[in-house]
Amino acid sequence: MNFKNLAQNVAVAASVAVASFTLAGVAEARDQIQIVGSSTVFPFSTAVAERFGQTTSFSTPVVESTGSGGGMKLFCSGVGLQHPDITNASRRIKETEFGKCTDAGITITEVKIGFDGIVLANSKEGAEFYLTTRDIFLALAKEIPDGNGGLIENPHTNWSDVNPQLPDLRIEVLGPPPTSGTRDAFVELAMEAGAKTFPELKALRKEDKKAFKVIAHSVREDGAFVEAGENDNLIVQKLTANPNALGIFGFSFLDQNSDRLKGSIVDGNAPTFENIAGGDYPISRSLFFYVKQEHVGTVPGIKEFLAEFTSEGAWGPDGYLIDKGLIPLPDADREAIRNSATTLAPLAM
Repeated sequence: MNFKNLAQNVAVAASVAVASFTLAGVAEARDQIQIVGSSTVFPFSTAVAERFGQTTSFSTPVVESTGSGGGMKLFCSGVGLQHPDITNASRRIKETEFGKCTDAGITITEVKIGFDGIVLANSKEGAEFYLTTRDIFLALAKEIPDGNGGLIENPHTNWSDVNPQLPDLRIEVLGPPPTSGTRDAFVELAMEAGAKTFPELKALRKEDKKAFKVIAHSVREDGAFVEAGENDNLIVQKLTANPNALGIFGFSFLDQNSDRLKGSIVDGNAPTFENIAGGDYPISRSLFFYVKQEHVGTVPGIKEFLAEFTSEGAWGPDGYLIDKGLIPLPDADREAIRNSATTLAPLAM
């Protein structure tokens, strides 16, 4: 190689290095808040992000639906602009997730935004379902009591096998995967409640809580329950196409599709705004998002985004999030949580 070619190669290499450095610098600097997490909280977070982008000088935040578990994994993976700033969750952060965040040097502020119900819904063209949590457990648990103190693989094929008063239709329920906060809350609130109606399982819970949870939380894998992913809108579409199937998702999606879907009655209570707000509907839970304090001041607008989300015009009784299906917190709770968000109070578990 002659000196001319060598000089050209060095110049090209230098240009590539400079370009790479420049691109890296661009990648590290961003002016958009990045939000991941729960598909249930997604429509609420998106509505706030859009309003925030329209009414302030800040860029509209990017919101992704990854599921509560997937969002926590991304959120707790580290500090730095390659990691998200906020994660949404349709259940409270787990102690193991909090530990991973702490180990990664992350300080968290927790913001509870309101309540939601988990519904079992089907097409308006389908049958009426009047369920109990016991029915739900008997329909969807992997193993059920055999009546002699033992367990058997779930033998029920039709809803009428579970309860003669239910429709004589094949059990087909479309629901979220294990990474979903909706799945976590459903097995805890509905399946556990149903399992505790059996004296032998209720006694097991007192003796060995872990063994009880394995039974209560294990969903059958023989086709009666179909993991339909994190996209609740896709479940809605499938229910419209198949009137005999039921779907599991947050109340907000039922509320937004009330022209096509109807919710099942559970323990005598319909999944309505009033019943969830009043605590009468049995399968209801709190919704959250979590803020990475180390990114405040580095990514523009995080404090201002928190102010918008916790404003009365957003999450108050007459706020725009209520139109999206959010069940508001009591006045005193909203005030306390707003103060916590404003001061970026660190979460301790």
